[in-house]
Amino acid sequence: MNDGVREIEVKYRVAEPDAIVVALRQLGVELSAPVRQDDQAYAPAGWAYGQSKTGVSFARLRTQDGRHLFCVKRPLDNELACQEYETEVAEREPMHAAILAMGFQPTVRIVKTRRTGRLGGMSFCLDEIRHLGTFLEIELLVDDNRSAVEVQARLDDFAQSLGVELARSTETYDSLIRAALTAPV
Repeated sequence: MNDGVREIEVKYRVAEPDAIVVALRQLGVELSAPVRQDDQAYAPAGWAYGQSKTGVSFARLRTQDGRHLFCVKRPLDNELACQEYETEVAEREPMHAAILAMGFQPTVRIVKTRRTGRLGGMSFCLDEIRHLGTFLEIELLVDDNRSAVEVQARLDDFAQSLGVELARSTETYDSLIRAALTAPV
């Protein structure tokens, strides 16, 4: 992604994944076959959960279908409105070492099965996440000065129009997993 493009998304916990698939299909969205993604999340040394993520760069190393993708995201307006840079790398372990050398520290591992689809400019990700359950992400790439909060409100209106029970989350998967794994039993 170039400097002028932002990824803005909304995220929902899904009680009935099959109902989402049907609702999206009725709109002409066919979700892809499931793929497994194994993500290691990283935060800058010195940053800790509970601190703001806005304006802070975070890294991710993803393995999917034998490919390794390195990504840096910097939340701008809120955690789900980011400037993002992503590139494929040849090997996971040397990239992990390079990320550590850049001053990042590993936070949590996010393992999920993802199905994707598109409608107009919107991207959909239906994710079954280990330790969390099923989530729907709706993303829009914008290259102008639109307010992220306004774009998220429009995306939320669309999500609510699907007529399926959804519980909105304003946190990223790494924060949700960390909270789930550290919650008292």
